[in-house]
Amino acid sequence: MPLLVNNQILDEQWIRQEADQLRPRLRADLPDLDDLAFGIRLRELARENVIGRMLLQQAAGASSVEEAISRITEFVPKPGKQDVAAYYRKFPQFFQAPEMIRAAHIVKNVDEKTTEQEAEAAILAVEQELKAGADFAAVADRHSDCPGKGGDLGFFARGEMVPEFDEVVFALKPGETSAIFRSPFGFHIAKVFEKRPPGLQPLSEVRDDIEQAIWRDTKRRLVMDVMEGLRAKADIRKA
Repeated sequence: MPLLVNNQILDEQWIRQEADQLRPRLRADLPDLDDLAFGIRLRELARENVIGRMLLQQAAGASSVEEAISRITEFVPKPGKQDVAAYYRKFPQFFQAPEMIRAAHIVKNVDEKTTEQEAEAAILAVEQELKAGADFAAVADRHSDCPGKGGDLGFFARGEMVPEFDEVVFALKPGETSAIFRSPFGFHIAKVFEKRPPGLQPLSEVRDDIEQAIWRDTKRRLVMDVMEGLRAKADIRKA
């Protein structure tokens, strides 16, 4: 039987649809619950979620829950620098980074358009330019099959690149350029600019992420507070 939420019909189909979406995650959270108890818990949670969304839409005069949340949270300010710094100091465990390296590369791909021999000949020509004193970034932008930014890959940790690439670049010292080496993609020459030992990431690098995390949490808590207040006053009964 459908429900009335502040005189608006809540159709059973909406609850079933919500339950279908919740089922995999809830089962993962409650793996030991028997099927009967799980079904009851799933229906209760789906019902409460749908009612909560309806109440938000009603209160905000919105046509969707996304619009309702946007209206409710539109004036929530972003956190200040002090709030961000305090979060960073309080939760350093969230900002630990493995060993990182910043490197650039020049690659000549071996693919359906370029044979092994052609790619190798091209990278050998590149190597001669570098040995003659040419600028690595300029050569990368002219000749690499992944041009742009002088071949700069930015910072990355072990495991983000293919093993053949990691094996070479993590063995180099800052400022060193590798010999030609092969990966599944083709032939490379790499240059290492900087290495960072494992440890706490600088605040400057995670500031934006922290700001967004605090802002999202502030808005989430506001929505939950609004929803709790709406539930306390809501007229919910069988249709």
